[in-house]
Amino acid sequence: MMNGACLPALLGLAALAIVIPAALHYAMAVPDAPLPHPVAAAPLPVRFADFGGATLSPQARHVAHWVADSRDNGNIGFVIVDKVQARVYVFDADARLRGDTPVLLGSARGDDTVPGIGTRPLAEVLPQERTTPAGRFVAERGINTLGEDVVWVDYDAAVSMHRVRTTQAKERRLQRLATRTAADNRISYGCINVPVAFYEQHVLPIFAAQRAVIYVLPEVKTLQQVFGSYDVAVFHGLAPPTHVLPAQRGFTLERKT
Repeated sequence: MMNGACLPALLGLAALAIVIPAALHYAMAVPDAPLPHPVAAAPLPVRFADFGGATLSPQARHVAHWVADSRDNGNIGFVIVDKVQARVYVFDADARLRGDTPVLLGSARGDDTVPGIGTRPLAEVLPQERTTPAGRFVAERGINTLGEDVVWVDYDAAVSMHRVRTTQAKERRLQRLATRTAADNRISYGCINVPVAFYEQHVLPIFAAQRAVIYVLPEVKTLQQVFGSYDVAVFHGLAPPTHVLPAQRGFTLERKT
């Protein structure tokens, strides 16, 4: 015997039985909304380094333009060390040259570091091992064993960029920096010696709040072996590959898509 109190409930269930299938049918009948097409990121504009009228070697210009266009510096300041010219160039994050100066470098010619050299006393470093290694280094400020604030280029190899030292008068480091030629700028154990005023005015500011990238150009290897760089104008079809820099030989140009 049906309780009168249950009748409304049964009627409500009957109504739901009618409504729910209809709602399900309606939902199934409506086609799925089309998914939005993925929006491709706009390609970055071609960008060249700004030298502000300064004269750089073809190799230094090549790397600076490549850094500017590829954004390899990661939106932070960067430094290019041209070992052949014994010169350093400081750029801001937008690849604008802020200053350049002669520097002193490792006395030995070469682009590699001897494994474990950073843990050896200076007296045990052989003349042929006193190289300034080539490569891309994410450098930062620190303190060396003498208590000096320096920029560590390769901490494990004990290679840093620091103010020029004049403790050994016979080395005539200030006089070497003042000459017009780069032939007498190879005197250090591998570190990059920078004139004091330039170090204070240009090097320290770009390392004040964060790291910066230092690109040490090779003197034996090619630029592509060290950096995998490309000629920006040729890469973007703005210039024909009419000539190849000595440091570009053996590099196959591939246009990225």
